[in-house]
Amino acid sequence: MEIRISGKNLEITPELRQYVRKKVGRLERYFEDGLGCQVTLAIERDRHIIEVTMALDGIILRGEEAAGDMFSSVDLVVEKLERQIRKYKTRLNRHGRKVTLPDEVPAAPEPDDQVVKVKRFAIKPMTVEEALLQMNLLGHDFFVFANADGDSINVVYRRKDGAYGLIVPEWR
Repeated sequence: MEIRISGKNLEITPELRQYVRKKVGRLERYFEDGLGCQVTLAIERDRHIIEVTMALDGIILRGEEAAGDMFSSVDLVVEKLERQIRKYKTRLNRHGRKVTLPDEVPAAPEPDDQVVKVKRFAIKPMTVEEALLQMNLLGHDFFVFANADGDSINVVYRRKDGAYGLIVPEWR
């Protein structure tokens, strides 16, 4: 597994780097193919934050945790990702085909109506069910995708009542 480790407001010691590689490397056993993994460690006030993003054949898994020390944060995020992997591994295998995700999801505009960041991503056709699965894998409240049942770009989203919604544009 290729693990890239970076830090914000923190110097990464060799011990911490080795601990992260050992703990995050355990997740490789859940997959047959090699994984790409980005780990970002940060300190904000008294919180030690770790964010792990893993990419496997277009599937993206993401986890973020914060604790009083960095080693505890690493343990928590690995546990979270293991739960996430076990929860969705069966669903992914049930599809019988590769499920793909965009590299990035567009950012929402800031309240002052200025676009502060633009993200671009490749869109591949998928079913609504696959889009819901990918949205949940990412832990987002919405997901933009090309609907495999038509030639349109759709958005699935989580409603406040916990149900899901689908936005299908009508071209005029």
